[in-house]
Amino acid sequence: MSALLELLNSPMGKTIINGVSQSTGKSEDQTGQVLSMALPVLMGAMKKNVQTQEGANGLMNAISNKHDGSILDNLGGLFQGGVDEHVVQDGAGILGHLLGDKQPAVENTLSAKSGMDAGSISQILKVAAPILMGVIGKQTKQSNVNDSTGMNALLGSMLGGQPQENQSLIESLLDADGDGSIMDDVAGMVLGGKKKGGIGGLLGGLFGK
Repeated sequence: MSALLELLNSPMGKTIINGVSQSTGKSEDQTGQVLSMALPVLMGAMKKNVQTQEGANGLMNAISNKHDGSILDNLGGLFQGGVDEHVVQDGAGILGHLLGDKQPAVENTLSAKSGMDAGSISQILKVAAPILMGVIGKQTKQSNVNDSTGMNALLGSMLGGQPQENQSLIESLLDADGDGSIMDDVAGMVLGGKKKGGIGGLLGGLFGK
């Protein structure tokens, strides 16, 4: 099992699922399913970004300046009375950086796979993205990661443990045509323009289908 899926099954993960569920008014089961699909996709996009020195520096700067893991210290308070708007705005910025103008296509695919409306998917992603950054920030500090090689290894270990089928689908999702660009590949996978399977297969695979 990957570290991400282990996280969702941990007490902290249950708190995250419960809090995100309350913030969207959706059931915990549905919310957990969406997060189990969405978090590997977001982390895969981050892993793709850190393949370049610029991308790695950007992520490490974001971690050192803002996403140091402190958001995890009071998750109960984070969700109490509704998620702070600044957190949601931060999440929107993270998603925009990772997914660009293909974000709606990813949200629609998650919607189709989970049966949840795309608007709620969007809200879940905006709340989940800063928490995911916090998890990565905390792991970065604990592992003393300070360069792109270390960051790539850390993200890989957190994504690792997927069944081989899922692992290959994640890889094909991130760069189907080998040109180093994640965004056209996400678009192609979601819209059916690239290899068969792609993000739809990945998301289904995470559900064991």
